[in-house]
Order: sequence, then C-alpha cells, then structure tokens
Amino acid sequence: MRVVAVFPRVLKRLIIGTPVSTEQVGHTVLAKRLALPIFASDALSSVAYATQEILLVLTVGGTAFLYLTPWVAAAVVVLMATVVASYRQLVKAYPTGGGDYEVATKNIGRAAGVVVASALLVDYVMTVAVSVSSGVDNIISAAPSLHQYRVWMAVGFVVVLAAINLRGLREAGLAFAAPTYLFAAGVFIMIATGLFRTLVGDAPVAESAKYGIVAHPGYGSLGFFALMFFTLRAFSSGCTALTGVEAIANGVPAFKEPKARNAQLTLVAMGAIAVSMFVGITMLALIAKVHITDPTSNSCRLVGVTDCAHRPQRTAIAQVAGAVFGGPHSVGFFYVQATTALILVLAANTAFNGFPLLGAILARDKNLPAQLNNRGDRLAYSNGIVALAVVAAILITIYKADVTHLIQLYIIGVFTSFTLGQSGMVRHWNRILRTERDPTERARIMRSRLVNGFGASLSGVVLVIVIVTKFTKGAYLVLIAMPILYLIMRAINKHYTRVAQELASDDVGLVLPSRNHVVVLVSKVHKPTLRALAFAKATRPDTLTALTVNVDDDATRALQAEWERHDLPVSLTVLESPYREVTRPLLAYIKKLRADRPRDVVSVFIPEYVVGHWWEQLLHNQSALRLKGRLLFQPGVMVTSVPWQMDSSAGAAKRPLRPDGPAAPAKTVGRPPAAPPASVPNPDDEVTIHSG
Repeated sequence: MRVVAVFPRVLKRLIIGTPVSTEQVGHTVLAKRLALPIFASDALSSVAYATQEILLVLTVGGTAFLYLTPWVAAAVVVLMATVVASYRQLVKAYPTGGGDYEVATKNIGRAAGVVVASALLVDYVMTVAVSVSSGVDNIISAAPSLHQYRVWMAVGFVVVLAAINLRGLREAGLAFAAPTYLFAAGVFIMIATGLFRTLVGDAPVAESAKYGIVAHPGYGSLGFFALMFFTLRAFSSGCTALTGVEAIANGVPAFKEPKARNAQLTLVAMGAIAVSMFVGITMLALIAKVHITDPTSNSCRLVGVTDCAHRPQRTAIAQVAGAVFGGPHSVGFFYVQATTALILVLAANTAFNGFPLLGAILARDKNLPAQLNNRGDRLAYSNGIVALAVVAAILITIYKADVTHLIQLYIIGVFTSFTLGQSGMVRHWNRILRTERDPTERARIMRSRLVNGFGASLSGVVLVIVIVTKFTKGAYLVLIAMPILYLIMRAINKHYTRVAQELASDDVGLVLPSRNHVVVLVSKVHKPTLRALAFAKATRPDTLTALTVNVDDDATRALQAEWERHDLPVSLTVLESPYREVTRPLLAYIKKLRADRPRDVVSVFIPEYVVGHWWEQLLHNQSALRLKGRLLFQPGVMVTSVPWQMDSSAGAAKRPLRPDGPAAPAKTVGRPPAAPPASVPNPDDEVTIHSG
C-alpha cells in the first residue's frame, strides 16, 4: 500500500519536474529566439491550412471559381498586415500582458473587457482543438492507415502538450523552438524549389490536378450577390491565417527587457514569416492545380478518385509538397509532412501559454475562480493548463477531430477581440490627445490612432462577414457559448465583490466574546475522547460539557458506566434522539446555547481518527465530516478537530512536507505573539491524568 501511495508523487515529479521557488520567477523570461516559437507557433502553423480552407469553399462550385483564390488571399494578407501593425501600437501602450482584455476594460468598460475575455477563452480552446486535429490530418496524409485512430491520436497529443507546459514556460520554449524553425525552413525550401521549377519550365503538378470536381447543385452559375457572398465566405475561411496574432500582445511579460520592444520585434517577424509562407503556399497550390473538396458534403465530388467517399484526401500542403519534391514517397514530402504535423500539434502551445495567463489575469480581477491565479510547482498556472486540456479534449472527441467541422467554430472569438481591442486603442489615443501639447508627439499619436482605427474598422467588417457566412455551419454555437461565459464571469465577479464587502471591516479592534462554552462530542471513552477533553480543558473555557447522543439505550448505558468508572472530572450530558439521529439533536442543543447567550461563543471539539490508507478513510470519520459540514453554517460556533493518529498513519507522518527543498522561514506580521502562560497544561499529560 505504501508503494501505491508513493507512485503518484514519483509520477508527478517525472512529468512536471522538481519544484521551482517563487524567487526564480524572473528566470522564466524569454529571449526573442525562444519567444517566437512559443507565441508565434499558432500564427505560423495556420498557413498550413489557411490556403486549404479557401480552396475548400471555392471548389464547392467546381473548378470554375478557383480564379478568385489570388484575390481572396490578397485580402487576407492586407488584413494580417493591418492587424500586426495595430498590435504593435497595443503592445507599446499596454505592455503588462492583458492584451485586448486590458485595453477594452480600461478604455471601453468592464463589460467590454469581459466580452473580449469570453471571446479569447473560446478562441484558445478552439486553437488547441483545430491545431491538433489539423496536425493529425497531416499525419494521416502521410500514413492513411492511421485514419481510424485520429481521435485517440488528437487527445493523446493534447495530454502530451499539457504535460510539457506543466513543466514551465522556458522548458516549453526549448521543446518547441526546433520544430517551429524546422517547419519554417521546410516551407521556404519548398516554396523556393517550386517557384524555381516553375521559372525553368518544369512547374510542379499536384496528384489531384487530373481529377475534376462536380459543383454542388445551384453553384453552376451564380448571380452577382450570390458570387459576392460566396467570395466573402471563402475570405472568412482564409482568415484562419490570422489566428494566434494576439498571443504576443497577451504574453509581453514573458519577454526579456525591454519587454515591449522585444515583443514588437517578435510580432513583426511573425507577421513577415506568416505572410511569406501563406502567399508562397497559395501560389504553389494554384500552379500545381491542387484540387480538394469538402469532406463533410453528402457525397464525394472529386471525380476519378477510387473509393472517394471513404478515402481521406491529402491536405493542400501535402499535395504541394508531393508535387514539388517528386511524389508522396520522396524525402522532401515526408520532411514537410513531419514538420507540418509537428508544428500544427505544437501550435496548440500558443493557447496553452495564453489561456492560463489570461485566466490568471481574469482571476486577479475576480472574473474567474481564484484558483486560476495560483502557480504550480514549476511556476506555471497549472490549473489553467489542466482546464484547457480537458475542455479541448472533450471538444475533439465530440467533433471526432474533424478540422472542417471544428474550423466553423473558429475565428469569431479572434475577430471579436480584435475589434474591441482596436476600438479601445482608438479611445486610448483620444484620451491622451486631450492633454498632449507637444506637436511632434501629437502627430505620432494621431498616426497610431489612424492605424488602430483602420484596424478596428476592418476587423469589425470581417467579424460581420465571418458571423454571416459561418452562422449556419456551426458558428452559432460560439455565439451561444460566448454569452454564457460572459454571464458566468459576471456572476463570479458579483460573488467575489459581495463576499469582499461582507468581510470588510472598518473596526480594526478585536471584539472578544463574553464567554466561551466548550462542547466535546463523545461516542466512547477511549484515547481520542480523552485527548479531546484535555485539549478542550487547555483552552480554559467558561463551561465545559461532554455531550453524547442516545441512539441506542444499551450503548448509552454502557458509556455512562464507563464514564463513571474512569471518574472523569467532566459531567456527561446525554441528548435523547427518538429517531436515532445524531446531527439534528446536536444542532438543536447548540442553537439553544446560542439563543440563551447570543454574545457568547460555542466551541465544539470533535475527536477524529487519522488513518494512513485511502480505504481506511471510507471506514472512519464519515459522521464527523457530515457534522462539521453542518456546524460550519451555524453563526457563533467554532469547530475544532482533535486528531488521533493511528499506527497506519506513521508512514505519512514521516514524509517531509517539502521533499525538494527546505521550508521558507516564517514571517511575523504585526506584534509578535505573547508567550503562552506557564500554567497551561500539556494535552498529552492531560490524557494521562484523566485516564485513571
């Protein structure tokens, strides 16, 4: 049994590592070379499926509408450049790490901040679900036989990511740095190779280029407004390339000094790399004539593919890699697929960093449970990491790790935070302009306001487009989840505010009760009872009562006889219970004491066994736990547990409280405590006195 008790602690140390002291929190900050893979992995990996999402929408109408791809991609690039420029302003103005939440709260209002927070929390969960599922898709593209295990693989990756992040921010950066850079290098080599082959007259050809696509009914010829809506739908799907851009603004405190400057440089580097890769992959997909259809449609519309309805299609980036490097069995193809799958899975790390940090900020502001603001052994916000992993795993299981289904729930949270955050920045600059008199500084602020104003307007338009075009595809679920989260956070905030007001006291003095009445609960005359009597007497109460409840006449008479035989100096009071209840008569007795003496305090001492094995817990102390639970709700009643350590608890007692380091020295606040009176009896001595 002792091995069973030790195993969880050993497993925890193997997964998480040794604890890190709070004084070392400054050592967890990141240089730009590590911050880029941690905070930008989501944004960089999004380009692996952003082009595919555009193609999936456009091929609903067959191949006739693929000519719109460059225009849709260009709009996505303009939007990304605008968002990056807008966030550069935000990082400089608010380097504390609150991001859009802090900006909206301080400049628009607390309600707007909570809306942003609810949107970001949903977005972080979706980031994990979509990134991991997309990574599994790319693994299946290289090994189709794994298709039946996609859900198990995705959930397993979430568990591994959570374990890595529980080890701390710096360790996660070291683990994710190489895959991110290897992925970027592989994509740029693929783009350069593909464009070079095109320039020399040997353009790559995708494996699906020879297959036709049957248009969905009604998409053969679209009117002007239908075509506009169709194009906007493709644009909204391509906007998945912008996911993760906000992560750097939320993680500024994790950067080395100068924090804001380093965060701005990392943001620009991320934007430049992501745009370059997105444009390159899109160009090669068009050059190679990549054809891919929506797998969620009722029938497969890729003409010429054997067993099309059940055979998984290769992802767009997989087809491009195969075309560029010479087929699905080439070294280059497997390299790109391996790094793409790895970066997509690891891209969820952006959410594993952002979600716990945002949760800690929201907990600090009393919008989420305070436990989310607690750091774990490795200085990570462990509760937030675990919560994110659990919710994401549930979502992946429900949607069977299907990217096309999950992607419909994506983006809305991102652009909600974009829009409110940039709107808040406009109000921030307006407020500063009211007091700023220096012409040069005013000109700089006005330029910043123009950037943020354009970003807010464009993000707002995109948000409307995304909601309209994705609403019936599943986005309505996000529009339900966000208000629910908002209401939950507002309710939590009201609760914490009410509790703080109720507990606040203007009177700094201590009001002592008139008298202290001690009640010791008795079931038998044994060592735990005698110790409880000794402890109770050591408090020097005004009255001391030993109390038992008569639920069995024979047992009660035996107890009274034993009490008299020991000649204990405390009288035993017996409460009658005709219905064999214990709790109700005790509560009635204590309430009567309080009613007769409302200014007095009643202290209830409860003897308890301390056992060492989990199964022993089931056999003891259940009635004591229930009774304590009821007594805690009684005003003016103090509850004291008096433990008696059984032999089986000796192993637990020998274990050190801090196995990985010495305990910190205690600190005294205010006056030092007075020394206890010399006449206070030793409780263990009292046991000896009263037992004979």
